[in-house]
Amino acid sequence: MSITGVGRLFSGKPVHPIGDDGRMALSDHLRELRSRIIKAALAVVVTFGIALFFFDWIYDLVVDPYFAAQEQLPDGASEATTSGPAGGFLLYLKLCGLTALVASCPVWLYQIWAFILPGLHANEKKWTAIFGAIAGPLFIGGIVLGYVTLPKGLEILIGLNPDGLTNLVDFNDYLTFFSRTLLGFGIAFEIPVFVVLLNMAGVLKGKTLGAHRPWMIVGTFIFAAVITPSGDPFTMSFMAVPMIILFLISEVIARFNDRRRARKGINAGLSPDEASRLD
Repeated sequence: MSITGVGRLFSGKPVHPIGDDGRMALSDHLRELRSRIIKAALAVVVTFGIALFFFDWIYDLVVDPYFAAQEQLPDGASEATTSGPAGGFLLYLKLCGLTALVASCPVWLYQIWAFILPGLHANEKKWTAIFGAIAGPLFIGGIVLGYVTLPKGLEILIGLNPDGLTNLVDFNDYLTFFSRTLLGFGIAFEIPVFVVLLNMAGVLKGKTLGAHRPWMIVGTFIFAAVITPSGDPFTMSFMAVPMIILFLISEVIARFNDRRRARKGINAGLSPDEASRLD
């Protein structure tokens, strides 16, 4: 393929005239989609290559929670292993692959955002940007909290092993456990953002949140007990308490927004079956 052909793959610019209403031809949409997928995939591949050079540092970061838990257990209670002749090779691939997906997320998330952005109204663009700016730090905060609580959770889980038996932790299983735990913490911290979004859309009222607050607190602890790696009170509370605080903040925001809407009469004239606009 010529250099010009490669450039066309990356450009994604429309080749047909854009209508007065901003509509593009289907072939131009597909061309842009192809371009953005290629850019996102290239970012993952490049990041994967970089991760190979920093494998030792990444490996230490991932296994530190396990070794921190192992230090608190009796000698011989647990050992980390890889299985099969290709165990070490698969370890490299999986760990660097996961790192590449995470590290390149700003690039491929931007490609997704840039593809759907032209189809949004100005008001939708504004609120999408605001919620994205809030959701990002909350997700990262959830992951950090999950990483901090992981050693204690592992200590309790492995400590349940009967005396005289050694718990062999296969790295592939550990990596799956590690990623799911951190992902669970990150997603859990997004729930308050979703609650506020429902309120902004007029689906959920602040008074409704207040009326169901006791059940929400109980449900949060149950959710934390299910999603945390060990289910012990320490780890469960580490997730549940921040979630409850975030929920209470979202309730305050919802009540404030309801009062603001009432003052502006923003929903005046709407039928009961007509959704209020996101403002």
